[in-house]
Amino acid sequence: MADTTPPKSTVRQKKGSPAASTQLFLNIAEIKDNVVVLKNGGIRAILQTSSVNFNLKSEEEQNSIIYAYQSFLNSLDFPIQIVIQSRKLDIDKYIENVKEASAKHDNPLLKQQTLEYAEYIQKLVEYADIMEKDFYVVVPYDPYRAQKLNPLEKFMQSISSTDSIDNIKRRHKEFDELNKHLGERVNSVRTGLEACNLRVAQLTTSQLIETFYRLYNPETSRNQKIEDISKADLEPL
Repeated sequence: MADTTPPKSTVRQKKGSPAASTQLFLNIAEIKDNVVVLKNGGIRAILQTSSVNFNLKSEEEQNSIIYAYQSFLNSLDFPIQIVIQSRKLDIDKYIENVKEASAKHDNPLLKQQTLEYAEYIQKLVEYADIMEKDFYVVVPYDPYRAQKLNPLEKFMQSISSTDSIDNIKRRHKEFDELNKHLGERVNSVRTGLEACNLRVAQLTTSQLIETFYRLYNPETSRNQKIEDISKADLEPL
């Protein structure tokens, strides 16, 4: 008689949700107080900036922007990272507002035209594959113990998924002091960028979570949006 017992899996599954096990391989430990905390104890602030259409400026304005940007770079005594993120234009909220406005019209013809306009815009963005760009400046601050690591040690640490209780306690103990120094760097970067006629805003905790959610889940984030971070079921790693 044939043995109908299902074969045992050769891969031992770790307890916990798949999302939690995936997060173990990210270098991000947590996000709090408008700051990204890394597993090595380093912290990062992310500034979102506006853009400038340089080609439409006069020669005098172009020179002014170049000199201001040059002065900004020369004033820095720490590294920064400039990130440009391109993604498909998301107009779901705009379409929703147009449909809500349509429902308020008493004129049937005007109501129908408003709905047709919303449908046209939605199809235009979908088929034309219209992209939007976001511009970010990442401002870092690392504890001394992370700064003194050699390149090989930094690389091995970046690919390691382990995070001990001792590391978590150390990060919490160091956070306030590191965040104070990070704030000084953020103010310096903000002042330099504003001198280049750019609008600058530091991402809040909820904006950081949403940004990384879109970054690591480009397809899912278009269909499953985070409506309210305060109501999300967020558990520490």
